[in-house]
Amino acid sequence: QVQLVESGGGLVQAGGSLRLSCAASARTFSSYAMGWFRQAPGKEREFVAAISWSGGSTSYADSVKGRFTISRDNAKNTVYLQMNSLKPEDTAVYYCAADRSYWGSEDSAWNYWGQGTQVTVSS
Repeated sequence: QVQLVESGGGLVQAGGSLRLSCAASARTFSSYAMGWFRQAPGKEREFVAAISWSGGSTSYADSVKGRFTISRDNAKNTVYLQMNSLKPEDTAVYYCAADRSYWGSEDSAWNYWGQGTQVTVSS
């Protein structure tokens, strides 16, 4: 069982930056692939980024590629999402996810989820 706690959300102006963190309770954090998803009001949850177990591979949604960077620190049991050049359309609740065997873009395939952190980008 893994517990995930996100932090770092907030209000930022368009063009600004935020860094989200997700702390995991897992004893063997490196056994889990990690991902970030987001859900805007009235929309379905969507994939943002994922990182492999060792951190050697990453994937991104086209909408954030070149602006967001996912990384992990296995010694700190933490995954990060650095968000630069933020746009109003990035406004959403951002969720951290973990899974032992999957790191794709299908949210239903991820087994563990955090409670989410709100990111609001003003124009």
